[in-house]
Amino acid sequence: MKVRFAPSPTGYLHVGNCRTALINWLYARHNKGRFLMRLDDTDLERSEKKYAEALSEDWAWLGLDFDEFEKQSNRLHRYEEVIQKLKKDGRLYACYETPEELKYKRKVCLNAGKPPIYDREGLNLTEEKINAYEAEGRKPHWRFLLTNDAVDWDDLVRGPVHFDGEKLSDPILIREDGSPVYTIASVVDDIDLDVTHIIRGEDHVANTAIQLQLIKAVGGDPKKFTFAHLALIAGSEGEGLSKRFGSLSLRELRKDGILPMALISYLAKIGTSDAIQPYYTLDSVVTSFDIHKFARATSKFSMDQLLLINKKIIHGLSYEAAIEHIDLPEMDAEFWQTVRANLDSLNDVHNWWNICRGDVKPVALKEDKDFIKQAIELLPNGPWTENPWDTWSDKLKKETGRKGKTLFKPLRQALTGQEHGPELKILIGLMGLKIVKERLYTAIEE
Repeated sequence: MKVRFAPSPTGYLHVGNCRTALINWLYARHNKGRFLMRLDDTDLERSEKKYAEALSEDWAWLGLDFDEFEKQSNRLHRYEEVIQKLKKDGRLYACYETPEELKYKRKVCLNAGKPPIYDREGLNLTEEKINAYEAEGRKPHWRFLLTNDAVDWDDLVRGPVHFDGEKLSDPILIREDGSPVYTIASVVDDIDLDVTHIIRGEDHVANTAIQLQLIKAVGGDPKKFTFAHLALIAGSEGEGLSKRFGSLSLRELRKDGILPMALISYLAKIGTSDAIQPYYTLDSVVTSFDIHKFARATSKFSMDQLLLINKKIIHGLSYEAAIEHIDLPEMDAEFWQTVRANLDSLNDVHNWWNICRGDVKPVALKEDKDFIKQAIELLPNGPWTENPWDTWSDKLKKETGRKGKTLFKPLRQALTGQEHGPELKILIGLMGLKIVKERLYTAIEE
């Protein structure tokens, strides 16, 4: 079996289409099938190189692979062959309406309580009318002539699906500039490249009914294809997720310190009957995958839930795995193991690095200045070949009578400016004598 993910380079990959890509990939790997990455770049006006490059970066960040790669812009000659066949067979016809005229026709149908089905005006144009349109400078777009035959298939998610052919609207297959649209190019590719399973969002259900007729008209066998239409996921307010408006794009999540396995763990299970939990390896997600567990209802994407999964994965992340995602060449294993339990996102690593090794200094304390002065006086001098915390804290307890929070809290605030964090015993070892003294003196400045 073979699946495909077919993004168009017209925007950045966001969690909505990333989820579709991931489910296709998981389905292929779970069933020992093949995964085709196909760039649907026939829309020359909106396709941009930067989006294609960003897609490649996002895919690498996720840690996913593909077995085959194809670009539709390399197959235009093949689409033209099929287009000529459809014209010869009388299944493509020219139409001359402008976008504004088509929008008006659609509005009239909806206002009359009718489905916005194209009226097939293009089929009834006289030669005189065609010449008049072309004299105006109009160029035709071409529609596929559907039959009234019923279309049925057994969907892996939705179950049995039925469409009456007469209730479908003839789709545009060729734009005014002569370029093929997604519908025809996708069908030709799916046939030629031996795709067997098409997994996509439920917003494509009507498209599938059309494409099944088109598959047959092109010369393919509709029975060779299996479809699965997934319920969409929405934003926190129920809004749709759009790549062209940067909604929850992967590049933004990456900047926010989200780990790829956190996103994969969440997207693989949202909308299923399985519990959403952190997974640490792709193999474990593949093993647990079952497409039949996806529900029909729309699920809302929760950033809070993603952050929680991200936090849990970070807390269990090894140093070797962490350095693959953190741009901090100076970081060593000791530092990572010290601070990781206090991180909510990977970006927090830089904050703790500045606290322990950088020039960031906490503000002066308003209270406990006398205690901090004593702490400075009792601070062990000389090179810290061994961690001095036990000796230092024992002296402070003896001289001041403080213990527990009354001892630790002002020291932590003076040294880090934080209410919570790693053990002070470990922190001062990371800081070293020079930084510890600087922080303590800063805390008692007037």
